[in-house]
Amino acid sequence: MVQAASLPGVQVESAVYPPTTKPPGSTKIFFLAGAGERGLIIGGKMVNVTAIGVYLEDDALPSLAVKWRGKSAEELFESNEFFRDVVKGPFEKFIQVTPFLQLTGYGFAAKLSDKLIEYWKSVELYTDAEAKAIEKYMEAFTDEKLPSGSSILFGQSPCESIMIGFSKDDGSLPESWNAVVENKLLSEGVLDSMIGEEGVSHQTKQSVATRLAKLLKEVDRE
Repeated sequence: MVQAASLPGVQVESAVYPPTTKPPGSTKIFFLAGAGERGLIIGGKMVNVTAIGVYLEDDALPSLAVKWRGKSAEELFESNEFFRDVVKGPFEKFIQVTPFLQLTGYGFAAKLSDKLIEYWKSVELYTDAEAKAIEKYMEAFTDEKLPSGSSILFGQSPCESIMIGFSKDDGSLPESWNAVVENKLLSEGVLDSMIGEEGVSHQTKQSVATRLAKLLKEVDRE
């Protein structure tokens, strides 16, 4: 089995993403698939608002290698199907979003919620189950203040749940999650909004493609 931790960590401005980490409540060590910044135009200038780090459990590599072993970083980056396989793959994911500017939890969550609801309605997938999931998702963020250097944490489970947590600006991770929302579309939608076809971070997608291209070449052939 390839040693995923052989790749170094990534620093995005002041946000440091180590090569491996252990998500809240997990006994597994996850490896860093990629990290990058998300920028917005503020006052006519491009400003990096957050950094995004995407971690995967080791089982992700043999799962992805079946279809994507031997592909170049450029081929992976240009493939929407590859990123769909990362988002929908039957393995656990952990996402750490680090604000560079102070944010409110409600404002952060509302942007994603609005985008997901708009998309689900456009493809006729928005049901009472999704409405209730979004309500519970928003509740997890309502009273949160997100200063620069803190982190918003997401865990994506193969059993179709999204876990939500927060960490302070000392780099430590909590021992447990603040909330768990059981909804397949929401669980996949969080990561898809970051690295999917309409993902908000070009740099994170590029980092994921580059690092996974290297790691998948090393996966033992069955």
